Amino acid sequence: MLERRSILGLAVAGGAVLLTGAAQRWWPPGASRAAPGTAPPDDICLVAPPFEFDPASGLPVAAARPIPEHARCPVCGMFPARQPRWAAQVIFSNGDVQYLDSPLSLFLYLQNVPRYTVGQQASRILAMYATDLETGAWVPAQQAVYVHGSRTLGPMRSGNLPAFASAAAAAAFIARQGGTAVGADALRRTLPAELQRLAPQTHEGHDAAV
Repeated sequence: MLERRSILGLAVAGGAVLLTGAAQRWWPPGASRAAPGTAPPDDICLVAPPFEFDPASGLPVAAARPIPEHARCPVCGMFPARQPRWAAQVIFSNGDVQYLDSPLSLFLYLQNVPRYTVGQQASRILAMYATDLETGAWVPAQQAVYVHGSRTLGPMRSGNLPAFASAAAAAAFIARQGGTAVGADALRRTLPAELQRLAPQTHEGHDAAV
């Protein structure tokens, strides 16, 4: 019996070490770390840390980047690479980038950047991009035209906000799928109520205004 208890004790201890190590690997840059062996603070998101800029890529810091297969959206936790024609990305002045699964997640993210990326602020955004739904090309998010209320559902299968490189492309889409064209400035000021309701529940400590 004593030998069995010893084996079980070692197994539990080993599992705790593995879990602690996993939390440390996913700790977001700039976040204050808890003491070894303790749980991370409730306001730390361990799901989607930003990706650092890779100078070896040959891309300018502010250029749109390919989406890593394992990248996760900081708003909903989905994998943007699986739905590339809906994806968006935000690049910060230090070169870090966050990949988002849709323009809707982008505008939810912009409402409160520190909530989703610890240590960052909206004022430090260097560039941001959305994907043209028709062509799959990256478009500066501020210049894109978005369509609200169409019959085309986004990656979350509830709500949609597809992006287009031009007003003409958005109008052609609306003729087929319905909806209303809207610009980035209007979406940053106020998201339609039915889209705002899709925001994740608040996390204590991440609700400061930006």
